[in-house]
Amino acid sequence: MISVDTRFDRWAGWAAALAVMASLVYTVAFVVLKNPLLASVSLTAGGLLSAAALFAVYARVRGAGPLATLGLVLGLAGTMGAALHGAYDLATVLHPETPGVTGPFPADPRGFLTFGVAGLGVLALSWAGMSQVNLPRNLLLLGVVFGLVLIVIYLGRLIVLDANSPLVLGPAVVGAVLSPIWYGWLAYLLLTGRAGSS
Repeated sequence: MISVDTRFDRWAGWAAALAVMASLVYTVAFVVLKNPLLASVSLTAGGLLSAAALFAVYARVRGAGPLATLGLVLGLAGTMGAALHGAYDLATVLHPETPGVTGPFPADPRGFLTFGVAGLGVLALSWAGMSQVNLPRNLLLLGVVFGLVLIVIYLGRLIVLDANSPLVLGPAVVGAVLSPIWYGWLAYLLLTGRAGSS
């Protein structure tokens, strides 16, 4: 039997809901408004908020053993990578002349952490949850697809390079749609107490 902290669930539910908002703001700021300040702030916030949501998922799938733990570790590495990437971008926006703070974020080349590692984390957590009964199977299936899409986004950015290529844009659009759906569904389950606990 897996016990969960309902107080943390509420906190994680709100964090997941705010992560949805941060994801939507990032998409609009980066793609439509071309506003690097807003994009970097929302990427930083979204990364930090997503971490709490992943802990709530882990609390329900940890009975699956090492795969669940690996999923949490990879997921947290991905969310922290996204937060660091956003913080780096924010530093370059606020202080563009700062020595040593130039160019793309070297610790997250082509979104390795933000997309690749985060995708592996969501994929592993969702796959681990398939052997448990604590989260809806459809949410877990969506998590598997979402994780795979994040990995494809990273590979597209790594291999294709052309940001306007359909091989890059297509998965990016799908990811921009799946992210708020997955985190929003999770937020709903946590805030309403409908996420299983045993």
